[in-house]
Amino acid sequence: MKFILKTAASVLALTASSAFAETIAVITPYLAQPGTQAAIEGFEAAAAENGWDVNVIDTAGDVAAVISRIEDSVIQNVDAIVLNVDPAQVNVGLLTAADAGIPVVGLDAGADDLLVANVTSNGYAMAAETSVYVADRIGGSGNVVMFVFDAFPPVQIRSVVADAVFGNYPDIDVLDRVTPDVSDGGIADSRAMMEAILAANPEPGSISAVWAAWDQPALGALQAIEDAGRGDEGIVITGIDANPQARDAIAAGGNFEASIAQDFNLMGVQAASVLEVVLGGGEHRASVVYVPTQLINAANAAE
Repeated sequence: MKFILKTAASVLALTASSAFAETIAVITPYLAQPGTQAAIEGFEAAAAENGWDVNVIDTAGDVAAVISRIEDSVIQNVDAIVLNVDPAQVNVGLLTAADAGIPVVGLDAGADDLLVANVTSNGYAMAAETSVYVADRIGGSGNVVMFVFDAFPPVQIRSVVADAVFGNYPDIDVLDRVTPDVSDGGIADSRAMMEAILAANPEPGSISAVWAAWDQPALGALQAIEDAGRGDEGIVITGIDANPQARDAIAAGGNFEASIAQDFNLMGVQAASVLEVVLGGGEHRASVVYVPTQLINAANAAE
């Protein structure tokens, strides 16, 4: 369904309250992720231009707690909610917001009928680009370690595409499919997991590449490979997000070779634009809003 303000009275209420600042709750369990931070900063900047009051709520990795925070926001009678989590996992909270006539916009979340729209990057395209990059770099043959996170739709779809790409190469084998703990961002646990994989596969050439669905695992894997003294084996690493730490690693010319730059700041700005339409009493027709991306490698990492 498309979210439309339910009654003429609700439109009139918005008009009558236009002299007052709208209050927006931004709710996420992933504030430790640099991309989430950048997206929310972009939204806050756009919100400030609109004179909105923004309350950022971080549940620190606790997805279930998002439901309670949505319900709290409904009780507080916020004007809108911006959500950065799998909407399917917080359906009860979304239903509460819908019953109260409060619009919810997804910020790099997932598609759902209870959202006005989801503002994100095209995960299918990003995953295709990095997985094909890996396949080409290793000559269509070798063992690949995948770092995935199926609990979050924007990341989950990337691994589906990468699986399909690697499955199209009969001489590429997925050696391991790893889901790291992301409560602290994901680097530390990814590093520990990669250390274990390296120990279990000690022969040079036994690991050809690491494909990571986002940059934090790629950085953790890089640390493990370098600390194990295996940086000269030519293990190709790719990520997605192109955060500053990843760009620095790519520019250094080591194993971390490529990532995809998502314009998280623009995601936040676009999410604010969607809310402008809805809070103004209009209807936003597009259920998904994609922002542009760019492949980052050693040639442009420092730009």
